[in-house]
Amino acid sequence: MIASGPRPVAPFSHAVEADGWVFVTGQMPTDPEAPDAPLPEGIAAQTRRVMDNLILVLGGLELGLDNIVFARIYLTQFERDYAQMNSVYQSYFEPGKLPGRTTVGVTGLAVGALVEIDLVVRRP
Repeated sequence: MIASGPRPVAPFSHAVEADGWVFVTGQMPTDPEAPDAPLPEGIAAQTRRVMDNLILVLGGLELGLDNIVFARIYLTQFERDYAQMNSVYQSYFEPGKLPGRTTVGVTGLAVGALVEIDLVVRRP
């Protein structure tokens, strides 16, 4: 568990590490400083909050976005939100230095979120 990380919405650890591989649990667009506050409105704001939460978790492990090997993204409104989510997501990375990724449309996510992202990270 990462002390500064978002409050979990279920029984899980923020991340688990095995042999230099770090598996970061899917993060939600909740505010770590106000976990009971309403979620940000819209896919762009929710994607930013999820990415910022992932950065908090990675920072607590002394890792960063450049250590990400693979991301999985879950969207409840795939057709509507895919392009806008991509725009926000891509803005967090250096051009041409994106991790591998899969994006999946789902019927629902915890706390009524529009997006959730989990990561596979490699410690240098």
